[in-house]
Amino acid sequence: MDFTPLFKPKTAAVIGVSFTNERHPANVIYNKLHLRYPVKVYPVTPRGGMFNRDPVYRTVGEIPDRVDLAIIAVRADLVPEALADCIRSGVGGAVIISGGFAESGRSDLQERIAGMAREAEFPFIGPNCLGIYAPGKFDTFFLPGERLVRPNSGNVGFISQSGGVLVDQMVKFTEQGLGLSLAVSIGNKALIRETDMLRHLADDPETKVIAFYVEGFGRNEGRAFVELAAAISKPVVVLKAGKTAEGSRAVSSHTASLAGDYKVFSDVIAQHGIVEARNEFELTCFCESLSHYPRAIDGNVGVITVSGGHGALASDICTDLGLRLPRLSEAVKSEIRASLSASIRGIASLENPVDLTGSSTDADFEAAVS
Repeated sequence: MDFTPLFKPKTAAVIGVSFTNERHPANVIYNKLHLRYPVKVYPVTPRGGMFNRDPVYRTVGEIPDRVDLAIIAVRADLVPEALADCIRSGVGGAVIISGGFAESGRSDLQERIAGMAREAEFPFIGPNCLGIYAPGKFDTFFLPGERLVRPNSGNVGFISQSGGVLVDQMVKFTEQGLGLSLAVSIGNKALIRETDMLRHLADDPETKVIAFYVEGFGRNEGRAFVELAAAISKPVVVLKAGKTAEGSRAVSSHTASLAGDYKVFSDVIAQHGIVEARNEFELTCFCESLSHYPRAIDGNVGVITVSGGHGALASDICTDLGLRLPRLSEAVKSEIRASLSASIRGIASLENPVDLTGSSTDADFEAAVS
């Protein structure tokens, strides 16, 4: 399947626009695309008519332009016909915002739309999701623009089963100045799943780090994900939910996923060099670090600080993680000392950690690193 229309659309159709409810998800998405992004967008609803002085089309097939992306926000039982209309009309792909599928006990309806898409080789994200955020290009989130914190363009690709976790991470990334290449909420992942997105981002030149929030996998899907993540050259970071019995039950009711045995999953990804974040804050920190320093360090770490106390804390953390802080040779220490500012040359501690003291400058840090 070609994912280009999904993630780089020039035209879009929003299916399900309401004439009576301005807060309907389809209306929020349509207005945002129409006013904020460089995407030509068309409203679609069976009644037709006019919406904010723009023509409303009864079907996607009536739109005079080729549609790259359809955003479907109608009742679950109406999704199959909307999807069929997209396939007949040659749409490039879709995001299905609608809920009411496997997470609500309607696995039959979910499998129906997945089967339609597989037969037509038609890619879609969802259902039961927020969809796609591509910085500066478009987003399909049914959140008003004033409520959405938007990270700038960057080199981290983030895939999440949960729309809420994705939005929360976007806030954390923005606070840290961390940019995104692409962010996708895959929801029930009826068709496009983590492995599909992993392949896509592995080939994406704008993505340097790939991060996932995972609730669970299908049968043998976890093995395929780990093997693929271990084989690609880019660092992969995973935050896993469903670590406890209670968390597993929550996962099942949220996106109809099977959380599986967390300890087995955690041990396996560690053996394959995949980074596990224990919480959302670690996910942010790991993505930030790896976006700047993606290469492996073979277990040897040098710590440079302005505080002896923080150097000691960093030493403990590194040791707990199995990393080594090798002692610096006399030759290296002499080279560092000679390059430091005269004001700290006699007071800096040049062991490992290197404590440059609170009197150091940016130039001292650059000298110590080089």
